[in-house]
Amino acid sequence: MVAVTLPAGTAAADPAAQTGSAAAQAAAAHAQPRAGALPAALTPAQQSALVAQAAAHTAQTAASLHLGTQEKLVVKSVVQDADGTTHTRYERTYQGLPVLGGDLVVHSSALGATTGVDKATSATIAVPSTTARLSAAEVKADSLSRMKAVHNDSATVDSTRKVVWAAAGTPVLAWETVLGGFQDDGTPSQLHVITDATSGKELFEYQGIETGVGNSEYSGQVNITTTLSGSTYQLTDNTRGGHKTYNLNHSTSGTGTLFTDADDTWGDGNGTTAQTAGVDAAYGAQETWDFYKNTFGRNGIADDGRAAYSRTHYGNSYVNAFWDDSCFCMTYGDGSGNAHPLTALDVAGHEMSHGVTSNSAGLNYSGESGGLNEATSDIFGTGVEFYANNSSDPGDYLIGEKIDINGDGSPLRYMDKPSKDGGSKDYWSSSLGGLDVHYSSGPANHLFYLLSEGSGAKVIGGVSYNSPTYDGLSVPGIGRDNALKLWYKSLTERFTSTTNYAAARTQSLQAAADLWGQGSATYNTVANTWAAIGVGSRVSNPTGVTVTNPGNQSTKVSTAVSLQIQASSTTSGALTYSATGLPPGLAINASTGLISGTTGTSTGTYNVTVTVKDSANATGTASFTWTVTSSGGGGCTAGQLLANPGFESGSSGWTSSSGVIDSSSGAPAHSGSYKAWLDGYGTTHTDTLSQSVTIPASCTSANLTFYVYISTQETTTSSAYDKLTVAAGSTTLATYSNLNKTSGYVQKSLSLTPYIGSTVTLKFTGAEDVTLATSFLIDDTAVNVS
Repeated sequence: MVAVTLPAGTAAADPAAQTGSAAAQAAAAHAQPRAGALPAALTPAQQSALVAQAAAHTAQTAASLHLGTQEKLVVKSVVQDADGTTHTRYERTYQGLPVLGGDLVVHSSALGATTGVDKATSATIAVPSTTARLSAAEVKADSLSRMKAVHNDSATVDSTRKVVWAAAGTPVLAWETVLGGFQDDGTPSQLHVITDATSGKELFEYQGIETGVGNSEYSGQVNITTTLSGSTYQLTDNTRGGHKTYNLNHSTSGTGTLFTDADDTWGDGNGTTAQTAGVDAAYGAQETWDFYKNTFGRNGIADDGRAAYSRTHYGNSYVNAFWDDSCFCMTYGDGSGNAHPLTALDVAGHEMSHGVTSNSAGLNYSGESGGLNEATSDIFGTGVEFYANNSSDPGDYLIGEKIDINGDGSPLRYMDKPSKDGGSKDYWSSSLGGLDVHYSSGPANHLFYLLSEGSGAKVIGGVSYNSPTYDGLSVPGIGRDNALKLWYKSLTERFTSTTNYAAARTQSLQAAADLWGQGSATYNTVANTWAAIGVGSRVSNPTGVTVTNPGNQSTKVSTAVSLQIQASSTTSGALTYSATGLPPGLAINASTGLISGTTGTSTGTYNVTVTVKDSANATGTASFTWTVTSSGGGGCTAGQLLANPGFESGSSGWTSSSGVIDSSSGAPAHSGSYKAWLDGYGTTHTDTLSQSVTIPASCTSANLTFYVYISTQETTTSSAYDKLTVAAGSTTLATYSNLNKTSGYVQKSLSLTPYIGSTVTLKFTGAEDVTLATSFLIDDTAVNVS
C-alpha cells in the first residue's frame, strides 16, 4: 500500500501557532537566531573525526532506519551545530549499486538520539534483479546517437555505470551514462542520462556543468593575497587553502598558465588586459571564501579546508561562467568580443556556491530541484556582494545589472520581481519544473528577496524595488542576514538531491523552528513568505483574539448557571463578548464574558458559538455544545455530544497539534472536506487531537465512534513502529498501529459507559518513529448517548 504521505506545503506541515502581533512580527525581522542552532566552528580534523565516527556506525544506522538487508549507507558529510546537534548526510547502495535519488539526512541530538530524517525518496529500495537486459555498450551507443541528433556535435561517452534509479516513483535498474563534449554555447558538457536497463527508455537527464552569469563590472582597486616564489609573485592564495588563478588564454581544456607578476601590482582595470580578469577572479574567490567562513563557519567549498581553483579567458567570446565539480574549479569566459570577462564579484559567489550545493544537498540540476540549485547560487552570490561591501560594486538584489547582455542596460535577473526579465516566474506553478533552471529559479529568488526585505515598494542602497505577493497580502521580511542563515541551514542540513519547492518549504520551516522556535513570529513570517510565492498556505494570523474553549456543557432543566468565558487579545483595550445558540434562559455579559441565568424546562442540545472582539475589531471564537437534560433519573435525551464532530468547522471545538485538522487534497476525508490527519511525516513525530465532553448522569449508554484510515510505508508484519492511541482521561481505550493498516476508512466504536455523569477528555495521540511514514486519518467522530 502507498502511504498517505504528508505533502509538503499542506497545512499539516505547518506547526505554527497563533503568537505575536503585527508589530511583534515586524520586530522579529531582527530577531537573533538561537546560537546553538548555528553551525559549529570545527577544524578540518574535527570534521574528519565526525565523518569517521558516522562511517563506523553505518550498519547500525541502516538497521535503525529499517533499511533492507541489501542496502548500505555511505557517509557523504556531517554538519554539526553549536549545541551538538548533528546532521549526517548519506548516499545509499543496493547490492553494491549506487542508488541515485536515495540520499538521506539523519538528524541527531547532542546525546546521539535520532530526532528526524529527511529523505530524497520514501520508496522502498528494491529491484527484481540487478542483471540488465540491455548491455552498457548498447546504452552508450543509443545515448550518444540521441545527443548527436539533438546537438549535432562531437559528443563523447565519458562513463557508464549500472545504478538503481530511485529519484522518481518506483526504483528501477538503470544505466547512468555521462556524455562529454560541448553544449551549444561552448560550455563543456557533462550530460548525465539515466536509461531503464530493461526497456531502454530514457528516464531522466541533467547537466553536470552548472552555469551562471553575474555582474561583470570590476571591483576597483582591491587587496588580493599572493605568494612570492623566488623573485616572482604568483596568484596563489595560501591563506585560503591555496587557491590558484590560471589563464587559459582562450583554450577550452587543461588548467592553463598560473598568473605571475614581477612587482605584485596586478592588472590595470582594463577588460582586455589578461591579468585584470585574474585579479577579479582571485578577489571574488577570496571574498566568497571569507563570506562562507565568517558567516557560516564553513571552511571552503567542501568544508574541508581545500581550495578550488579559477580559470579565466576560457574559449573565444564565451559569454558565460561555470562550476565543474569534476575539477573542483570555476571557469570564466571573456564575454562578447572578448572585451568583458565575466569575473565579477557575484559571479565568483554564484559559481563557488554551485560547489557548496554539490558538496551538501547535491540538488539535481534539472526540474524544480535545478531551479532551487540555481537560485541558491544567486542567493549566496548576492550574499557575497553584500558581504564584500565594495563601493565599486555595492550589494543589490539585481543579477547581472552591469553586464548589459540584453543590450539595453537592463539586469539579467531581478530578485524582487523575477518576471521582469521576460522568462523567470514570480510564483510557483505545476509547470515550473519544465522551464530552464535559470527561469525556474525565479520563485526562490523572489522568496529570498521577500524574506530579506519584505514586500511592497522601497528604495535600498539607491535602487528602487517593488515586490508583489501571490496572494496580495504583505509580508514583513526577517532581514537579509537571517534569510541567508535560514537558506544555508536548509541547504546543508535538510535539502536532498530531489528537493522540490514544496519540500523546500517544509524543510526550511524545520530549519526555522531550530533557529527561532516553532510558532515564533519569525517562523510564521517564513511560512507566510512561502505562501507569498504560491507554495503552501499562510499560517493562522498571529494577531487578534484567542478564546479558550470551555468544552461541552451539560445542565439539568431549571438550573442556575455561571460559566466564565476566558479570552485574550494581542491589542490593549476592552473586549466585547457575544454568543449565539445559548439554551433559553441563558445570556452572556457583553463586558465580562460571564454566561449566566437559569435553564428553561425544555431539554435538548444547543450549538453555542461565543465571539469576542477587541478594540481593533479583531475577533476570536469558540464553539461548543450545551445539553439541557431532564431533572429526573431516567430522562436522558438521546443524542450526539461532540462539537464539530466531522471537523467541517475547522479546529472549532477541538484542541490539536498545529495542522492536524486539515482540508488538503493530499489525503481524503471520509465525508465533507475536512478530516484530522495525524502523523505521515516519516520522521520522529507526535500529533494529538482532543476534546472534553460531559456525559449526563441520567444516561445509561455512551459510546465513542469514529472512522479511521491507516496508511503506512512500513513493510514489517510483526513490529508496531507507529502507533495511534485513543484515551479517555488517563485511561487508554484502544491502540492501533502500522500493523492495522486499512484500505480505506473503517468505523470503530469504544464504550464510554464508565464515564457517565462526568466530564472526560477524549484524546487521540499519533506517534511515529524515525522513518517510514504512517498516516492516521480520523473523521466523523461522535459521542452518542441514550
